[in-house]
Amino acid sequence: MISAIACLATAIYFEARGEPMVGQVAVAQVIMNRVYDERFPNSICDVVTQGEYYSWNKSMPIKNRCQFSFWCDGKPENMKDELARQWAYNVAEATIVSTFYDTTEGATHYHADYVIPDWSTNANFTKTVQINAHIFYRWEN
Repeated sequence: MISAIACLATAIYFEARGEPMVGQVAVAQVIMNRVYDERFPNSICDVVTQGEYYSWNKSMPIKNRCQFSFWCDGKPENMKDELARQWAYNVAEATIVSTFYDTTEGATHYHADYVIPDWSTNANFTKTVQINAHIFYRWEN
């Protein structure tokens, strides 16, 4: 079983390793905001791996059908940059054991600034903040 810290660190590494610390913490906060939102799974690992899976193999996600793109892009999750990997683990651990000010203002979603996903124009999503290359949204009730 993979630990919550490992799941969160993997997401931080693949979703935001090129971002400064504030951007990495923001990605972690989105995951935590989802954990605490009843519309999403209630564990870090379940949030990170949420998506559609093949009926004949429940451990194999359908390519490009996941909440976090790295999880089902068809590439292995090999963290080759050791410094970035350790930094992601540090951010993950700090996020889990500490209380940070939520710089995302309760965001449950984000995307890179060079794409415009269909959901981002839905009236149920409120843009909260842009932090470097990511734009964050809160999914309203």
